[in-house]
Amino acid sequence: MTVTSVHDPSHREALWELEDAFERGDLISVFGRCTVSYEGRAASDLGDGDRLLVLKPDGAALVHTDEGRQPVNWQPPGSEHRAAVRGGRLRVRSTRTNPDETLTVRFSDVHHLSAMSVTGGRDLTLHGSEEDLRTRILERPELVEPGFEPREVERPSSAGPMDVFGVDADGTPVVVELKRRRVGPDAVGQLARYVRALREELGVEERDGDDSAADRDDTSTVRGVLVAPSITDRAAERLAERGFDHVALEPTPGE
Repeated sequence: MTVTSVHDPSHREALWELEDAFERGDLISVFGRCTVSYEGRAASDLGDGDRLLVLKPDGAALVHTDEGRQPVNWQPPGSEHRAAVRGGRLRVRSTRTNPDETLTVRFSDVHHLSAMSVTGGRDLTLHGSEEDLRTRILERPELVEPGFEPREVERPSSAGPMDVFGVDADGTPVVVELKRRRVGPDAVGQLARYVRALREELGVEERDGDDSAADRDDTSTVRGVLVAPSITDRAAERLAERGFDHVALEPTPGE
């Protein structure tokens, strides 16, 4: 793989690198101080800020900030990338004609530019899904805990379908939420919604400290178990606050 990387290039140097990269069909990233404007089915503008622009050889363009996983603005595959130096700025423009749309990024400062000849690896192979995780539990319920008995999968509730519903060795209802990878507090919130929905369905009233460990021997409550390979510290805190459990389990044995 060929990689070109330049730090703090002048606008002209950045332009030359971009033009060469467009010609080669490289994957390009440009990080710097810029403004962003979009014209098409609507119009939008982003003021001056440090952002990352990713240009893909299939025509996709993505503008990222330091927050979230989604780009703040983008163009789909099939767009055409062009660059120029205008008004003392490096202008990178991504356009498409059906419908007519233009994404324009104007850099006052380019801190870093890289171009890579990325090939292959476009077919994604998933190893270990939540379905695999559920199959493991249904085949070996003791992986959740000794005495656990699965009763239903995708059990309907007012909060949505529960991954696995069952009872523990004491007959206490248990909601099991499955995650195939490391998760944070959002997963705990999702599990809590299912537990709350099941409590409402069964007519179980929540009490102060309802999810404390002392309640676990009371068959009138509902337990929650989060099954995931690992969890963040904040997720662990949320689980402890609610009295829920975490079971560290991979989707497939030996992963």
